[in-house]
Amino acid sequence: MAFTLNRRSFLQAATAAALAVPLAKVVSAETGVVKTPIDPKGTFEDKTVTGGICEMCFWRCQLVGKLRDDRLVKLEGNPKSIDNGRSICARGNAGIKYLYDPDRLKYPLKNVGKRGAPVWKRISWDEALNECGTRLKGVVDKYGPHGISVFPHGSSAKYPMHFFERTVGTHNVSEASFFQCRGVRDTAYLATIGKAPGEFVDMPNAKAIMLLGGHMGENVHVSHIKQYIQGLQNGAKLIVVDPRYSASAAKSDIWVQIKPGTDTAFLLAVMNYLVKNKKYNAEFVDEYGDGFDEFAEAIESWTPEKAAAECDIPAAQIKEVAELLAANAPHVAIHPGRHVSWYGNDFQRQRSLACLTGLLGAYYTVGGWVPAKNPKVGGTSWKKKEANHEFNLNMDKEEEPIYPFSPPGTPTELIRDAALTGKPYAIKGCVIWGQNPIQTIPGQEKMKKVLEQMDFVMCVDVMPTDATMWADILLPEVSYLERYDLIKTGTQWDFSKEQQQYIAARMPLVEPMFERKDQVFITNAIAKIMGYEKDIPVKSIEELVEKDLAVAKLSLAQLRKEDGIHLMPGKDPYQMPEDFEVIFFNEDLEDYGFPGAPTYIPVEQPPKGYARLLYGRVPVHTFNRTQNNVWLHFAMPQNPVWINDEVAQKIGLSDGDTVELVNSEGFKSKTTTVVKVTPGIRKDSVYMAHGYGSMNPLMSVGVKAGIDDQSLITKISVDPETGAHGMRNNFVKLIKDGKVLDIPA
Repeated sequence: MAFTLNRRSFLQAATAAALAVPLAKVVSAETGVVKTPIDPKGTFEDKTVTGGICEMCFWRCQLVGKLRDDRLVKLEGNPKSIDNGRSICARGNAGIKYLYDPDRLKYPLKNVGKRGAPVWKRISWDEALNECGTRLKGVVDKYGPHGISVFPHGSSAKYPMHFFERTVGTHNVSEASFFQCRGVRDTAYLATIGKAPGEFVDMPNAKAIMLLGGHMGENVHVSHIKQYIQGLQNGAKLIVVDPRYSASAAKSDIWVQIKPGTDTAFLLAVMNYLVKNKKYNAEFVDEYGDGFDEFAEAIESWTPEKAAAECDIPAAQIKEVAELLAANAPHVAIHPGRHVSWYGNDFQRQRSLACLTGLLGAYYTVGGWVPAKNPKVGGTSWKKKEANHEFNLNMDKEEEPIYPFSPPGTPTELIRDAALTGKPYAIKGCVIWGQNPIQTIPGQEKMKKVLEQMDFVMCVDVMPTDATMWADILLPEVSYLERYDLIKTGTQWDFSKEQQQYIAARMPLVEPMFERKDQVFITNAIAKIMGYEKDIPVKSIEELVEKDLAVAKLSLAQLRKEDGIHLMPGKDPYQMPEDFEVIFFNEDLEDYGFPGAPTYIPVEQPPKGYARLLYGRVPVHTFNRTQNNVWLHFAMPQNPVWINDEVAQKIGLSDGDTVELVNSEGFKSKTTTVVKVTPGIRKDSVYMAHGYGSMNPLMSVGVKAGIDDQSLITKISVDPETGAHGMRNNFVKLIKDGKVLDIPA
């Protein structure tokens, strides 16, 4: 089924879902009428509560909630917000069904079966916490603190992550947001301009915008999309480089339908063209550039013709892109991207984007890359003890880093290899908090083996994701609508307006139900049992937030008076720092044995009969975390696989056919999906949305819906500078009616 959603169908889905999936039926003795929990118990007068911060994705829009008899019935954007304003997306609206999902984890559970095929027994919090603390302490006593691994994700995972990392002392922390998402981007820009870039480019005031694989309009971040649309409405030219005709490509002035994995070659040719034809910003490069001559020499072989042959695009199009960028410089927004872990050669691509921005003089200028000037709040957490680098897996025997430009934490593959081999030491305890490593990390079967060999696995989550099937103890966490935690700071996103900053703390819109607890309660209890009571920094989540707000001379009470958002005057976003420089040729990289200038590293191409598997986002889902949401599932119940129309005709596929997938290593999808036949995908590739195909039967809506793309990503490729995973290096064939179909060359 293809993605089709409008306001009417969304509201129909919402109504049908609310009636079809009640949490509990309430029968009136007087009338015999059956009411569902979504129905108000009496009055129709709504009460508005402020202070909400969404977490249906990680953009975190500011919310208000409408209550009837203490039940949340509607979510809206906070009208005081200078970020998302009154707007929230479909996922944000559907937060109500996340909150009241009958499949949500409700009580502490103990697995009395086996990992991967659990049999759950409800236990008390005292028993659950005592077992977690005692068994984790047992791992530390037997193997040392490095015997524990931590897989965290989301704002609620920070407090426990810092406990295990800073106080217990394990290095073995792997965040999906770094090692399977944006970590490569951040470290590549650090190696080029000394700062992680974020996503804050001045699109509203740009004359040209370039997106490299950016799925604007599909991965919906509300204020981000507002910036983007404002720029287009103001007349910005749009360049989109993508193998697929994405929502962004549909709005583009130039769509570069590039061969997957060759993006760096394209960027090198664009930069070389600018340098050779003296169309770069020489004044900016002279003042702020470092190593430009070495850089220019290193890229001089990359002519448009050479890159065209490598990228399978016209040389004239490469020149057209370079000319358009030059004509509009420096008011050019070269977007750094967000999820950029693609092929295992990604550091070089991100370095290229940073250098291209420098060539155009598009740093700290109207329409260019402009970092947000956010206000300061505190960062109260566990005190950091002196780290024992002897047990840092990212250090070799000579105490040199294996991946010298790694993001924070330890590269996932180093942790998994150590766990499976016991070398250089055993890893026998695992804490999974808000992450789903079964569906976020390449090599799903390898991850299962890692978890199987653990002495103890603890999971904390809101929903029963696939990873929770591997827990010994499973703890239910309060949702973002029921807890304090995150303090979001930001600035006015349209820099052409009078600048303002904001501070907003997440505050609960409703009271928690059942026996769900917050991260401070859980972590502190485990810390006491493990012997770290004297190190506990705060007694409650409210105290943590109050301490952080106090740095800005604010309090929760004050924020409540201000409708959840404190506004203050902003700062000039275009002010160039005195020490700013663009490092075109990085000698530190060269010292570690990597190219000092951005360099193209070819990737494996599809074998005969196969197409490269690409994946991405859709507007109504966020990874696997929304797959069980009734409203969102109704809008897009499965993830169609895109295939080129000419290829489909040759192999006998029609739009809507049911298919399975099998990859070049023999791994077959456990479920099916449907075909989307389109000219908007290259012939050497297929594409599908990520996050479907959950195998946990406790996800009664999302289980086996669509295909889990991650189960087919079995090739392990690692970016050599950072240790981050390449995620798009697998090749697949389609299976129809039991027949495997070869993709023609």
